[in-house]
Amino acid sequence: MARRKKSSPLEDVLDLLAMLPWWVCLVLAAVSYFLLHRLAVPIQASDIQGQGGVMVGAMMQKAIIHGLANAGQYIVPLLCIAAAALSAWRRKQRQTLVSDVAQARNADALDGMSWREFELLVGEAYRLQGYRVTEIGGGGPDGGVDLVLAKGAEKFFVQCKQWKAYKVGVTTVRELYGVMAAKGATAGFVVTSGRFTSDAKDFAQGRNIELVDGPRLFAMIQQARGTQGQPAAAQRETSNSMESPAPQPQSPVQAPQATAKAAAQPECPRCGAAMALRTARQGANAGNTFWGCTTYPKCRGTVAAS
Repeated sequence: MARRKKSSPLEDVLDLLAMLPWWVCLVLAAVSYFLLHRLAVPIQASDIQGQGGVMVGAMMQKAIIHGLANAGQYIVPLLCIAAAALSAWRRKQRQTLVSDVAQARNADALDGMSWREFELLVGEAYRLQGYRVTEIGGGGPDGGVDLVLAKGAEKFFVQCKQWKAYKVGVTTVRELYGVMAAKGATAGFVVTSGRFTSDAKDFAQGRNIELVDGPRLFAMIQQARGTQGQPAAAQRETSNSMESPAPQPQSPVQAPQATAKAAAQPECPRCGAAMALRTARQGANAGNTFWGCTTYPKCRGTVAAS
C-alpha cells in the first residue's frame, strides 16, 4: 500500500502527536507552555556583570536556552493544539467510516476508499472489539505493519491491504509472520478489501495469523456496530448465551426438516467457521435459539436464528 511521503520533520511530529487522544494533546499544550514560559525569563543585566570571562560560556548557554524557550513557549503549544484538532478530526472520520459501512448493503462499500481511510476503518473495527489501537503506518522498517493492537499484556500486528484489482498473495502473509516472530507478537491479522490467494490461505492455516477478506471485514463491522449500540447488560447477555453446551452431532440420516436447517447453516461473521444452532440458557433471551460459532470460546461470533 502506497504511503504519502512526509514533507518535513514538523509533519512527522504532528502526525505522532495526533495518535494521542485529543484531550491529551491539550494537556500537553498547557504543560509545555507553563514549563517553557518559566525558562523564557529574560536575562538580567546583573547576571552578566561581574562574572568575568570564566562565566562567558555559561551565560551563552543560558542565552541560547532563553531564545529557544521564548520561541518554543508559543510554537510547541500551538503544535499540540493542532494535533488535538487533527486527532479529533480523525476520530470523527473513523466513526463516520464505520457508520457508512455498517449501513451499506454489501462489502462493495469498501472498494471506493483510499488506503488511509481503509486503515482508519480497520483500526476502528478492532477498537470496537476492545483492542487498544496504535496506528504506525507500514512505510517504515516494520515489515509493513500498519496497526499494533493490544489487549491486556498481548500484542497483535495488523497489515492492511486496500487492494481491489488483485488478490493478496502468500508473500504478504509470510512477511507479517516473520515480523511477528522477530518482535514477539501473540498473533497477526492481514486485512484486505478484496480476497486472498489459495497459497496465502494454506500458509496461514495452523499459524497464529488470521486472514480477513472484504466480506468478513464488512460482517465484523456490522456486528461490532450493532453491539456498540446495545446497553452493557444486553452485551453481557450475548456473551453469556455463548456458554450453552455444544450440540451433539446428528446422525447421517436426518429428517427433511433437519436437512433443510443444515442447508441454511450460516458461516461465522467473525472467523468464517461453521456455526451451530444453540439455545440461550440465561438472560433476557433465555430459551431463544441462535447460531453460535463452533470454535467457541476462541470465537464468540453469533447470528440470530431466523
